[in-house]
Amino acid sequence: MSETKMSPPDHLEVATREWWQSVVDDYELEEHHVRLLTLAAEAWDRGQSARDALVVHGMVYDDRFGQPRQRPEVAIERDARVQFARLVRELDLDHVAAPDARPPGLQSNRR
Repeated sequence: MSETKMSPPDHLEVATREWWQSVVDDYELEEHHVRLLTLAAEAWDRGQSARDALVVHGMVYDDRFGQPRQRPEVAIERDARVQFARLVRELDLDHVAAPDARPPGLQSNRR
């Protein structure tokens, strides 16, 4: 991408915006990589939001018949974790670079 300074989306949480910015600063990203990175950041925030709701409300509730049911946030958190992990893997962000070396431009990990 061009050398213009990119800013993280405003709707992300502060810590997630910092992570997003660190990835943009540390990697050479194409436009489609930035979109995947944004999706990963959104998935992370969604999962954390669901996790916060579970802390407050618990993992189960009683339905109208008094039977315990899993709260929807359990599935939201699980799905967000899977989405985040897949997007990070797709971006190949777990690449280990030599010390003091800028990580290479992202390449497809499809072989």
